[in-house]
Amino acid sequence: MSKCKLTAGILAHVDSGKTTLAESILFQTGKIRKLGRVDHGDAYLDNYELEQSRGITIFSKQAEIMLGDRPVTLLDTPGHVDFAAEMERTLQVLDYAILVVNGADGVQGHTETLWRLLARYQIPTFIFVNKMDQAGTDPEKVLTELQNRLSEGCTAFPGSAGLTEGNARVAVSESEWLESMAMLEENAMEEYLETDTLSADTIRRLIRSRRLFPCYFGSALKQEGIEAFLQGLEAYTESPVYPNVFGARVYKISRDPSGNRLTHMKITGGSLKVKEALFAEETNEEQKKEKVNQIRIYSGEKYELVQEAEAGTVCAVTGLAFTRPGMTLGDEKDVSAPMLEPVLSYRVQYPREVDAHTMLGYLKQLEEEDPMLRIVWKEENGEIGVQLMGEIQIEILRSLIEERFGIAVTFDAGSIVYKETIRNTVEGVGHYEPLRHYSEVHLIMEPGEPGSGVVCDTECSEDILDKNWQRLILTHLYEKQHRGVLTGSVITDVHITLAAGRAHLKHTEGGDFRQAVYRAVRQGLMQADNVLLEPYYSFAMEIPAENVGRALNDIQKMHGEFEPPETDGDMTVITGMAPVSAMRDYQMEVTTYTRGRGRLFCTLDGYRPCADQDTVIEEIGYDPEADTENPAGSVFCSHGAGYYVPWNEVFSHMHIESQLKKRQEIQKDMTTDTSSARRKDRMTGKKAPSSAGIGWNAKEEKELEDIFIRTYGKIERRNAPVGQTVVTVDSKPKKHRDDGIEYLLVDGYNVIFAWDELKELAKDNIEAARNKLMDVLSNYQGFRRCVLILVFDAYKVDGEVLEIQRYHNIHVVFTKEAETADQYIEKVVHEIGRKRHVTVVTSDGVEQVITTSQGAHLISAREFREEIAFTERQIREEWDRHRESDRNYLFDHMDENLVRHMEEVRLGRKNLK
Repeated sequence: MSKCKLTAGILAHVDSGKTTLAESILFQTGKIRKLGRVDHGDAYLDNYELEQSRGITIFSKQAEIMLGDRPVTLLDTPGHVDFAAEMERTLQVLDYAILVVNGADGVQGHTETLWRLLARYQIPTFIFVNKMDQAGTDPEKVLTELQNRLSEGCTAFPGSAGLTEGNARVAVSESEWLESMAMLEENAMEEYLETDTLSADTIRRLIRSRRLFPCYFGSALKQEGIEAFLQGLEAYTESPVYPNVFGARVYKISRDPSGNRLTHMKITGGSLKVKEALFAEETNEEQKKEKVNQIRIYSGEKYELVQEAEAGTVCAVTGLAFTRPGMTLGDEKDVSAPMLEPVLSYRVQYPREVDAHTMLGYLKQLEEEDPMLRIVWKEENGEIGVQLMGEIQIEILRSLIEERFGIAVTFDAGSIVYKETIRNTVEGVGHYEPLRHYSEVHLIMEPGEPGSGVVCDTECSEDILDKNWQRLILTHLYEKQHRGVLTGSVITDVHITLAAGRAHLKHTEGGDFRQAVYRAVRQGLMQADNVLLEPYYSFAMEIPAENVGRALNDIQKMHGEFEPPETDGDMTVITGMAPVSAMRDYQMEVTTYTRGRGRLFCTLDGYRPCADQDTVIEEIGYDPEADTENPAGSVFCSHGAGYYVPWNEVFSHMHIESQLKKRQEIQKDMTTDTSSARRKDRMTGKKAPSSAGIGWNAKEEKELEDIFIRTYGKIERRNAPVGQTVVTVDSKPKKHRDDGIEYLLVDGYNVIFAWDELKELAKDNIEAARNKLMDVLSNYQGFRRCVLILVFDAYKVDGEVLEIQRYHNIHVVFTKEAETADQYIEKVVHEIGRKRHVTVVTSDGVEQVITTSQGAHLISAREFREEIAFTERQIREEWDRHRESDRNYLFDHMDENLVRHMEEVRLGRKNLK
């Protein structure tokens, strides 16, 4: 097993004892000689003044320890939901995670959020259930809750010194422990059945693959269970194997007391040396190069300077100005965007003597350290806005600004960070053509999956627009947060596809496409059916049973949703989700009407359509037409001068044809020509064999197609099911009119219920009766050589459209909604009855009168049954004439001249040549 450096992070819901566990680990491993306490303000890792005063972790901290003979970097992360973004960035550099659960409270809302994040980043996880020294804690109950709410792989682990050490109150035998792990994987089960045990390598593999989650119970404050936990951590973890080529992930930016900018990163390949140059691949087109001045290995407040950091090392580097959290360096692949994001917006109020741009510069420094602290400059009113996760973060930010820049600031009451998306597909067109400039962009904008953000790609051919221009367009799409047209909020959950574009060989510059792209997005949004989104909380409310009615009524007023309440003794737990706008201050109400007994836990749960969209839009009062920073119109050129074209007139001026209409036409043609499974209750859904050349020629088929189009317009086609064997025998055709085409129209259901055998079959299975009739008519057409059209009613099927299929050698028609087979046949007869030889098979008296008046011949269903029987006898007689005996001889199938020649050869009169 490799003894390379390992990185482990501690995560927890606030007040679970996470920092206390970190202190215990540092003490047990000999890193510190005296245990610090959060409530005493002397914890080793909580060294920031605000952390000590408030008793919470605000910033992630690093400590270097030895676990046996293996070096381990321990990262302590914030537990409060307001600082969850800092925690999420740390996940990107972890090899293993330690999830701390409060044994008294069990799994809480934020605990489940942490679990989803760990699953997203695929981090193997150990669980430590803390505070088991408190009265009323039940390890069996907590373990069951972990298995039900987190994963069935949560398994109570013994310490390496014995089965009960550190887990004295967890009733688990060695056989039960091994069997519970073996049940998680087939290979592990086979090993257990063969050897009656599981090897340490197998257990490590199950943990690494996130099938197994070791659970330890104890009290960090009283040092109970810590030794067993550390023994398990040492025994069942393994360091990753790193490549030899340099790579690194940046997870944090900070500044030391001297103001030096620190880039916190983990080396994920090769090594990094002092004075080595690093390149910023994505800052601009000319590649920025900066040198590493120092490499620091922090442990608490102190650090050690090293000349080289090898793979697996978590370090802080000075000398780099281009880095940002989430960035990758060298050969390290990009990481996914953070899942957590701020949902509250506040206006920064600062002293009048402070210049706005100076204040903006200070806040941008803080934003650089915490990307989730989003600073927004509102040019129209000269205000600075800041987007945050919650109220606690406001207090921390106020203290940071005063401590670092000496400015006392305040914030307003705050508002919700809304987002916007679209409900339909549109084509956005942007054209930018002032004098000596040119670009045009066509974007297809479609609704994306919830939570997907803005996803961009291209389907534009390089024959139309060069690949370099296409890359530039995609860059411009991603470089900006595009504003919606309802409230000016950022758009999300939109899939944007570059469909077409045009550049000028001489006049197009890079900035031209930026203008065209921005205008195309905006123009598309102006056409779209836009939807306002608001953030939602997933909540868990623990209140006395007598207050349940009040709570449920409040949740309904908030437009929230909830699960059936669960009662445990005199307390009831209500879980559900509700808009942040309605629930952000609800904790105070819960405390008031429950007289301090109620608790509310809220966790951000993404964005959903706004419950009161019209009211919010009216309150914000955003006018997209007046937003000059985000124009929706385009600039065209005429007579040497550029002129502005409003967004709703761009389509009449654009230089490239509409790409959305072209796509829709192609899709319509594909729908027309390909098989359809929409009528599975009628057909088997299998593709019918081709009938080309059977029964009629191409000229006749084309004429029939023209008749359909003239009568009904363009029609939908479908493929038929595979039918039974069709016997077709060459026969002399019947005499036709001079035009040579004879039409036979059959009312399908009229015939089915007129023929006894089909009627009986239809009682059990109408589809079988239809298929049987189609097979009979296929045989009939093969002998008579007419154009046969079989018509079935579909007038009771909602939304049905006229569909025609080819079944072997006949046409099968299903009428559209509200149209009977009689009406369809009447229209066809009216179109061709006096020009062609048309026969209609039906027993409907009214239809008989109408069709005969249009010049068509008529035959009843029973008369047609007799005609079918007669035709079947003719087919059998024709077949019998071709079959002289039951035996099959070669000479029976030879040409007569060849037979005579072979007979002469047999008699010796001629030689075989």
